[in-house]
Amino acid sequence: MKLALLSDLHANLPAFEACLAHARSQGATRIAILGDLVDYGPHPGEVVDLCRELEQEGALILRGNHDTLPVNPVLTGSTWGDITAAWTHSRLDDLQRDWLARLPLTAVLGSAFLVHASADAPERWHYVHDERVAERSLEAATQNPDVHHVFGGHVHEQALYYRGAGRNLMRFVPRPGVAIPVGPHRQWLAIVGSAGQPRDGDPRANYALFDTDAGLLTFHRVSYDFLSVARAIRAEGLPQVLATRLENGL
Repeated sequence: MKLALLSDLHANLPAFEACLAHARSQGATRIAILGDLVDYGPHPGEVVDLCRELEQEGALILRGNHDTLPVNPVLTGSTWGDITAAWTHSRLDDLQRDWLARLPLTAVLGSAFLVHASADAPERWHYVHDERVAERSLEAATQNPDVHHVFGGHVHEQALYYRGAGRNLMRFVPRPGVAIPVGPHRQWLAIVGSAGQPRDGDPRANYALFDTDAGLLTFHRVSYDFLSVARAIRAEGLPQVLATRLENGL
């Protein structure tokens, strides 16, 4: 199986579609979306509807913190996060919001544990941004002896952690398009990046492809028209910072 792992779509339909098309060109046979389908971007309804279609075709879809906020937003909030959640809420219908609210926080597929944030407390939305937090997440997931790989998002950057010869985790920054052997003789935790709002200085969309048969993990960057999405954000009257971050990959 070739499993395409996407996360943090953030209502960015062109980025989402570009990643899906690229994954299929690479032979992806199954899709997993690790949360944060909506918020920030201008296409929440379209992204939710496409995710629902993919779910009907066998995709695994998880819930992230930004899928939770628009269901019951702070409608009188004054921060740009509150404003965006309220705007997203108004663009989704009852059926779409109910579907988001029912999404699971985690899933297990073969040797892979899937989560939006951290496996040790998925509902707390901890950022796995260093070896210490990655260690807690990996230890929680691998309580299941069949699990050797943990995949998450939330951080908006791509990274790979693995347990070396000792007990401590080591962090590895992957190169796009380069397949990495991730055999079951070690334990691995991968952050697949953000399809819809990267934050590592590169505006191209992120996703990862896990070849379970070959034991290979490849991180990908995909070009798309992010400038048109930034224009759409401004046209909808969403906070200017969201368009600027998309243009700069920050």
